[in-house]
Amino acid sequence: MDLSWSEADSAFRDEVREFLAARLTPELQRAGRLMTSVYSDHEASMEWQRILHERGWAAPAWPVEHGGCDWTLTQHYIFSRESQLAGAPSLSPMGIRMVAHAIIKFGTPAQKEFFLPRILTGEVFFCQGYSEPEAGSDLAALTMAAAHDGDDLVCTGSKIWTTHATESNWMFALVRTSRSGKKQQGITFVLIDMATPGIQIRPLVMTSGEEVQNQVFFDEVRVPKTNVIGQIDDGWTVAKYLLEFERGGGATAPALQVMAEEVAAAAATQPGPAGGLLIDDPSFARKLADARIRTEVLEILEYRVLAALAGGGHPGAASSMLKVISTELSQALTELAMEAAGPRGRAYQPHATCPGGPIADFIVPEDGYLSGEPWQAVAPLRYFNDRAGSIYAGSNEIQRNILAKAELGL
Repeated sequence: MDLSWSEADSAFRDEVREFLAARLTPELQRAGRLMTSVYSDHEASMEWQRILHERGWAAPAWPVEHGGCDWTLTQHYIFSRESQLAGAPSLSPMGIRMVAHAIIKFGTPAQKEFFLPRILTGEVFFCQGYSEPEAGSDLAALTMAAAHDGDDLVCTGSKIWTTHATESNWMFALVRTSRSGKKQQGITFVLIDMATPGIQIRPLVMTSGEEVQNQVFFDEVRVPKTNVIGQIDDGWTVAKYLLEFERGGGATAPALQVMAEEVAAAAATQPGPAGGLLIDDPSFARKLADARIRTEVLEILEYRVLAALAGGGHPGAASSMLKVISTELSQALTELAMEAAGPRGRAYQPHATCPGGPIADFIVPEDGYLSGEPWQAVAPLRYFNDRAGSIYAGSNEIQRNILAKAELGL
């Protein structure tokens, strides 16, 4: 595996850097740097998507005929890496990175014509309706009913952990249209207009205080069967296809490398437990060195997956490995950030951050007072949000089971 960029790739990297330097404003960069979870401030995210769309780079992984870029896999990786290194805010993955691929592969011409251009512009903003109170990691146990009534499906039930449901005007959801056969059968993938009568959204306050996740209730909500993606009762096929886009792709290591450097810089200014600076404390230095080494390992693994894809292969179980390593490494780094933040990191000061959703019941000081630096205010929110990293997109226990079967034959 050759780790050096080709001359063409180096030229493309320079082009991306020039674009980021010219269009990534200080305000957008601040929104990216002060993110408290994997989701950036909604307004900043939509503004950055508008700028990328103007350049034709909002959805580079889409087919060219639908607005994507004719990039090599290496160029996709370079774009993702440089964007993270520059501190660009993240785009919501629900539309561009997830449901759009299902629409492209399984959708009708009319569905593609309506949704794809509007996803690019942000006119259509999706949330994901998968998990239910009794169906999380075992998603096939979902029970939200969709009864046939002429040209409609009448949906009754609820979805939970629905990210940005209050900001979304559409949801892609899995519903139960039949109870015969295996539990993976009888599931249908549908697109639901969030303005349809019978939908109620109840925000869930996270331990970070943010209202990013929600529970959504459906009381006899009528969904036209023309909104079904793929075939009725065969939505599990669509859902499995989307999991490849949820668990893998892009560059994760650069953002974690930036986080590790931020922790190191902070620790170089904070007192240690036995005098001196925290960065010189043997226990802390050992944990930080371990995290830095693991970010390098993760980057090499991402390169290996990239090389496999470039050679016409498939990442296979490596996507599960990437998910486990990246989420657990992120958790380790947020723990180190909390240690470096010290007592000021215990203060709840979300007004100094750029969270991914509203903050519940927090009164901003009239003078905007902040104890410490913004990164010390970010640290506890990232810590709390990252506790979910090893659960979402398929828990890490499930990913280890996949690895055990695929790689070890257990």
